[in-house]
Amino acid sequence: MPYRPPLIAHEYFVADPPELPVRSHGEGGLSALTAAEPVAADAAGVTLKASTSAGETLVVQVNAAGEGVIRVRLGQDADARTRSARAISMVTPGTFAGARVESTPEASGTPGTIVVDAGSLRAEITLSPWHLRFTDAAGGTLLEQDPGHTDISGRLRTLPFGRSLAGGEVAGYHESFAAPADEAFTGFGESFTPLDKRGQRPVMWNFDAFGAESQRAYKNVPFYLSSRGYGVLVDSGTPVEFDVCQSTHSCVQIVVPDDLIDYYVIAGPTPPQVLDRFDELTCRPLLPPKWAFGTWISSGFFVDTQERVMNRARTIRERGIPCDVLHLDTYWQTDGHWSDLRWDEANFPDPAGMLAELKEMGFKVCLWMNPYISHLSPAFPAAAEAGYFLKNQDGEVYVADSWHGSYPACGIVDFTDPAAVEWFRGLLRPLLEQGVQIFKTDFAEGVPHDAVAANGMTGTDLHNVYTLLFNDVVSEVTREVAGHGMVWARSSFLGGQRHAAQWSGDTYTSYPAMGSTLRGGLAHGLSGIPFWSHDAGGFTGRPTDDLYVRWTQFGAFSPLLRLHGTTSREPWEFPEVEAEAVAALRLRYRLMPYIYTAAVEAARTGAPMMRALCVDYPDDPVAWRADLEYLLGRDLLVAPMTSPEGTRRVYLPAGDWVDHWTGEVLAGGRYVTVSAPLERIPLFARHGALIPVLAEPGDAVGDGPFGEIILVGYGTETGTALISDAGGDTTVTVTADGIRADGPARVTRVERAGR
Repeated sequence: MPYRPPLIAHEYFVADPPELPVRSHGEGGLSALTAAEPVAADAAGVTLKASTSAGETLVVQVNAAGEGVIRVRLGQDADARTRSARAISMVTPGTFAGARVESTPEASGTPGTIVVDAGSLRAEITLSPWHLRFTDAAGGTLLEQDPGHTDISGRLRTLPFGRSLAGGEVAGYHESFAAPADEAFTGFGESFTPLDKRGQRPVMWNFDAFGAESQRAYKNVPFYLSSRGYGVLVDSGTPVEFDVCQSTHSCVQIVVPDDLIDYYVIAGPTPPQVLDRFDELTCRPLLPPKWAFGTWISSGFFVDTQERVMNRARTIRERGIPCDVLHLDTYWQTDGHWSDLRWDEANFPDPAGMLAELKEMGFKVCLWMNPYISHLSPAFPAAAEAGYFLKNQDGEVYVADSWHGSYPACGIVDFTDPAAVEWFRGLLRPLLEQGVQIFKTDFAEGVPHDAVAANGMTGTDLHNVYTLLFNDVVSEVTREVAGHGMVWARSSFLGGQRHAAQWSGDTYTSYPAMGSTLRGGLAHGLSGIPFWSHDAGGFTGRPTDDLYVRWTQFGAFSPLLRLHGTTSREPWEFPEVEAEAVAALRLRYRLMPYIYTAAVEAARTGAPMMRALCVDYPDDPVAWRADLEYLLGRDLLVAPMTSPEGTRRVYLPAGDWVDHWTGEVLAGGRYVTVSAPLERIPLFARHGALIPVLAEPGDAVGDGPFGEIILVGYGTETGTALISDAGGDTTVTVTADGIRADGPARVTRVERAGR
């Protein structure tokens, strides 16, 4: 019988990426750099004319783009631009006043070299044969190009610095870096695979990921961090491929199907230092409003009404459940008309009155929406006639199966068209003026590769950056009316930290899915996105009682917290475990001064709130692979229970750690086995930490300053603590003589943990 492979599940997606062209056996087309000569130089860098193995002449530019940052460009000419630049600029290179360029001419058989010095990072260029090496200030190698080795049969094992042609056309540019056997890599956006991406092949293409358990990602960022103390950022909106030691264990290969390759090497040596420089190139994260750090409770993915919303709000307040935001999902609009941004008048007869009443109760309201408008919506014909949607190859509206057959096909709003942008803003503005505070910006991964935009971009080139255009529009009009620029986004790309909040998408309700969701959040935090969340309880299906509690606990110790799913996630719908779930929410509200302080630091520095252990322990090899735990802020180590047994292993980094629940002091630098009853999440504090908590947490965080604050000491009753609030920072010093607070926070006493 002939061999038949097993059936493989395949997700249909309306916007799958185009395949890279494949050269026929024996066909030429590789054009690798072989030598270069300088044609221009200044204090910041050098431009070189490069010769290739295919007899081509290309242009290389190597420049200091900031202290500790070096930019490398290879293209047909010096003016080449990435295709995504037609719609948006994602990276803004800086300058470094101390940059220097040093040249050493060829002499006595020694090849000529050029050094571009950017302070803590140097690029050493060997002109012939071509080679590029990056070092720290002391000359130690951080990374260097792989020259493109061949195997015993003469086949090329890696793609060297250069470009490839197929069928006579440029298929893409490429770069390869040698990778020592013990080097770890992370980042690349919200990939739900193990944190160390070595052995993986991330493709920078935003998918509807259909869950949170694969390398398919809603949010890609063409950037990675290395355990050797540097980062690499590729400036391109195309489907860049990173072969992270998968094809060849000793090499990271980067393929960029664009008009050039334009990348930045970023010095550390620590991950926070790399991320700080990354932000200088892209943008600083936007700090969400203070109330956003409270609990968000959703209507769920089923028909909702004004009466149900008000009953939900009253029940939350009557039962003393801490909550700041009520999220209304799809059904605030008419079924089948999504997303035309119009209230379902039958189910919501007085939305303005409802919003006013909810405001009086201390709630903010979030509305679901997306950039796809059903062809059945009354809004569709006029928008199509005005040309507000992406087109197909025939110049007609591209009506896409954006919901994968589960809802009517849609037109996709074309945000490269200024008129379409103004029209879309005009749909959002009245809702904000009614009292809506924020929008959940769903989808936006669905631009088909064969679509055509008003500015002439192809769907392939627009696909990834489309989400930035979409979220920019929503963020800007929200800031205009509501006074803040936060959105609650599912998809994102390079620079998306300016939109404040992103969540992990439509994950399944299972313990393994919670674990992979956590991995995605850690990777995304190491990709420059500090403000992240997930659907507590899981999205698809109904969680078991114990999973609901465990996931709510994970949510309570996440940067942001939302209870949402296809079925209800309201605590009273889980009566046997309501008390345990609500206790986790109350603990979050008690810890709010600590959580908000961590958020302010993340916005200032770019370091994640939910810190993979490698953020603070980069020299510990285990810290790059321990991906089911994290530090929330600098001092609390959180290890969500990702299995139903209630027992797990937790890696404690170097130093002493205090069990939050028992006060037991545990030595770090090792794994410990932890058993936690359902009402407890494994939680440890750094020995010597002073954690600010609220003396009397309320049912809402709100916008105002914190009330009375207590410092909880773990293994100490003296020390210092920083507290950030709406009115500024407070440095608190505690000695045997008492408490001194330098700032507006009202700190009244110190309590020792465990007493």
